[in-house]
Amino acid sequence: MARNRNSTHHDERETMKGKEMSSDRKLAIWVGVLYILATVAPASSIIPWRTLTDGAGILTNTNAHEGQLIMVALLNLILAVAAAGVAFMIYPVLKRIADTGVKQGLALWYVGTRATEGATFVVAVLATLAFMPLSREFIAAGAPAASHFQTSAAVLGSTIDVAYALGQTVFAVGAAMLYYLLWKSRIIPTWLSLWGLVASPLFVVASLSLLWSGDPNSTLSTVLYAPMAIQEMVMALWFIFKGFDTAALHPRSAVSAQSR
Repeated sequence: MARNRNSTHHDERETMKGKEMSSDRKLAIWVGVLYILATVAPASSIIPWRTLTDGAGILTNTNAHEGQLIMVALLNLILAVAAAGVAFMIYPVLKRIADTGVKQGLALWYVGTRATEGATFVVAVLATLAFMPLSREFIAAGAPAASHFQTSAAVLGSTIDVAYALGQTVFAVGAAMLYYLLWKSRIIPTWLSLWGLVASPLFVVASLSLLWSGDPNSTLSTVLYAPMAIQEMVMALWFIFKGFDTAALHPRSAVSAQSR
């Protein structure tokens, strides 16, 4: 009878472990998909945004292509939601691997940075949508040159650029915390987490370069953004197709499996 009870308890534990690992696999896929959304959505908004700002200018173009402006705003709203979503979905894993008070603090801090990043991007989305009423008033006034409409448009444009720069800076700081935790836990390959740790400070410089270059898409910023952009896509695919390292995430299960 004792052996049967022990066998039953063992089977129950194995079932629970199996369910936990299955849940971790689904979490990894969600995180990977959200990472891709957070990159693809804003990238998809670049061309329509440039067509709105080129030629006759955004005040004239927005009135004729409001749907295009709304599309740009929605794509960047997806960015804001996906950025926060990454942190909320990966936090249960970070909480499990945070075996010290410092690591637990970094895990929570990381969630806070991504929530702040998302909120900052929402400010940029609202500033983008504000071009619609401004454009209507501009056209209704006869499209006057050198008027307060151009000043308001310049302020909105600067607000969008600065909001994205600040959001990206906060993101990079949080990313450094995330990659430190991933590096220490070994739940993804070491080379992948170290790649993120090296790319994070470069991303900060790229974001803050707006302050002296005045151009959010300068050659310098593009070059410095690239390592992190590529790393995130590689990591997203790793999460989707490989997931977290089971032995590192469930060390007791790995030891027990080896002992049998």
